[in-house]
Amino acid sequence: MAAREVFEGLPGWVKWVAIPALVLLVFGGAILTAIGTLIGLLFKLLVLVALVGGLIYVVRRFKSSSSSGGSSKGW
Repeated sequence: MAAREVFEGLPGWVKWVAIPALVLLVFGGAILTAIGTLIGLLFKLLVLVALVGGLIYVVRRFKSSSSSGGSSKGW
């Protein structure tokens, strides 16, 4: 018996409302945990990109200001 045959005789509200509601009731916590983890990782990735970009900006700015000073000692 295939899954299509099981759902074939059911009304539309059972297929599209009741079953998804039961899935959310049972797995809702796990789904929210997964979404929260994904959002947390994306936020950390955004912070990392901003910090690396800021570091590159500061280093380039420091190098350009120190090289125009006449002495090219570097760091």
